[in-house]
Amino acid sequence: MKQVWHDLLFAHWPVNPESLRLLIPPPLELQTLHSQAWIGIVPFRMSGIRLRGTPAVPGLSAFPELNVRTYVTFQGKPGVWFFSLDAASRAAVITARAWFHLPYFLAKMKLVSMESYLLYTSDRVASGSPGIQLQTAYRPTRESYIAQPGSLEHWLTERYCLYAADSSGRIYRGEIHHAPWQLQHAEASFQMNTMTARLGIALPAIPPLLHFARFQDVRAWAPRLLET
Repeated sequence: MKQVWHDLLFAHWPVNPESLRLLIPPPLELQTLHSQAWIGIVPFRMSGIRLRGTPAVPGLSAFPELNVRTYVTFQGKPGVWFFSLDAASRAAVITARAWFHLPYFLAKMKLVSMESYLLYTSDRVASGSPGIQLQTAYRPTRESYIAQPGSLEHWLTERYCLYAADSSGRIYRGEIHHAPWQLQHAEASFQMNTMTARLGIALPAIPPLLHFARFQDVRAWAPRLLET
């Protein structure tokens, strides 16, 4: 598939690794940096979603998305593990659950610009998931740069595969390709953030590490079942 990501905020909090390890299915391993685990909340919007070589379908190819994630490895290959992904497209939720084995949920979502800020709201409407909400305002604050290998922001953002599990616990890996992130430092305020409540994780009462990316052109391959 091809898709474009816009107006993305990486908001990361450090968390105790032990609070996440039980949420990661074996044989995946929770990845830490300097013995520190991280959980990310990432709102953005998508456009141009289509199978390669086909046109985008109006009404189905552009919508806001929001993910809650951490970082894992399998046989030494680092990737992203998604605890949840909210989308404002019912078709995308159904397709991604069936094809990518990812925990997508339908949500009422809005992303609008106001002065220099982006205002983002999400309210999950899936049954059994009341009160899972995000309300935030964010903006970039500096010029863009590419994170240097070995830096924390490079470790958090430059990842080129995702891992998922089906209902039988089988593990899949989906490869992703894009250019290096053009990151900007950012500021954000969170009027509401209950995205980790369903996981039983309380985010630390400290400001998150914030990065912004205006645009990313992405290619994604169908997930493959891993031999475990």
